[in-house]
Amino acid sequence: MTMDSAAVELAREELHESVSDPESASMNFLNEVAARFPDAVPLAAGRPYDGFHSTDDLDRYLRSYLAHLEGLGLGPEQRQRQLLQYGRTNGHLGALIARMLLVDEGIEVPEQAVMVTTGCQEAMVIALRGLCAGPGDVVLAVEPGYVGLTGAARLLGIEVVPVPESADGLDPETVRAVADAVRATGRRPRALYLVPSFANPSGASMPVPARRRLLEVAAQADLLILEDDPYGLFGLDDEPRPTLKALDTGQRVVYLGSFAKSCFPGARVGFLVADQTVVAADGRRTLLAEELSTVKSLLTVNTSPVAQAVIGGFLVEAGCSLRAAGKAKTAFYRGNLRTLLAALERSFGGDPRVRWNTPAGGFFAVLDVPLTADGHLLEISGRDYGVLWTPMSFFYASRSGGGGRRAIRLSCSALPPERIEEGVRRLAELVRDRADPEVPR
Repeated sequence: MTMDSAAVELAREELHESVSDPESASMNFLNEVAARFPDAVPLAAGRPYDGFHSTDDLDRYLRSYLAHLEGLGLGPEQRQRQLLQYGRTNGHLGALIARMLLVDEGIEVPEQAVMVTTGCQEAMVIALRGLCAGPGDVVLAVEPGYVGLTGAARLLGIEVVPVPESADGLDPETVRAVADAVRATGRRPRALYLVPSFANPSGASMPVPARRRLLEVAAQADLLILEDDPYGLFGLDDEPRPTLKALDTGQRVVYLGSFAKSCFPGARVGFLVADQTVVAADGRRTLLAEELSTVKSLLTVNTSPVAQAVIGGFLVEAGCSLRAAGKAKTAFYRGNLRTLLAALERSFGGDPRVRWNTPAGGFFAVLDVPLTADGHLLEISGRDYGVLWTPMSFFYASRSGGGGRRAIRLSCSALPPERIEEGVRRLAELVRDRADPEVPR
């Protein structure tokens, strides 16, 4: 005997807000547009250049890491177990990553302060969940800012308070003013998220004096800093730009890292460095990274040991120096950014209605245009002009506030130089054809 029953139907408004939130869905929208217009020049894509990655590297990196484990005295069964079984929640790469940070950035932390994560996105979720404990705890974040952080906070039900960015990155005094205003309402500003070097999306980079001042402000405002550093290797020059963590003498900074740009994104390996001391009621002292392991264990149990081994082999071969191993990548991305800026000058240099910034490195530049740059225009751009870009409005906390409404983010990382030039030429056609008539030349 069978019983007929209607298929389950769920009301969309009864699902969590992150399912339908337009800010959280913006990256999905960009992927959908790119899929619909595969022949368009993708100046929206912030991914690394495909030419630096090969599946042939995987076997070599694995063998290099296994040889490293053998050199540490691990026998065949131990080596096999480390790659093929569940592993330590905080990962196996702590010593190699700590060495890398010391060699490349002058950051000295114990390996126990390093947690290996499934991409930097998981590191953000873990840090936010661990630090924001009460209903009045909020996180401050640079605006315009990375949607992965704001989306992670929404997923966790944590309020994000924007801190406006200047042309030179975050102004420490603005951070202090926002933190004071939040505290005056009875809420607690728990942490500040930013990308101090060649930020996504703006490309802005904080001067060193401002970095030092920000650490002072963080101490005065009792703020932890979540420093995200995915682009720090890719400056247009070799000028030293110390990370906040390297300048941090008071353990104010939780450092978030990723191997997506320096190695390849498919490994999905990131990390966080949390060397802050946590004191329990009974006086027991641990490191914040050790305390956060419980959060990670409930998310992913542990980061894929196979993926860790691939990255471990890369680090072993690199002598634990991403800067030394990545010289060819740095040169390529420098050339691409210069190509993008030169193409913008050729295509828009005579148009006073169009302005753009000149980042000192990284993957992105921002173009101010005399038209509304929204999702609708992006579809027209992909269909009729064959070029894709990212609306800057996607990177503002409140779309209704109008932030970034007439600006676009351009990415130069994923393309050969000639495609960048062609993409900017097509973009110039779009702007000429679609510019608002009331904006004078």
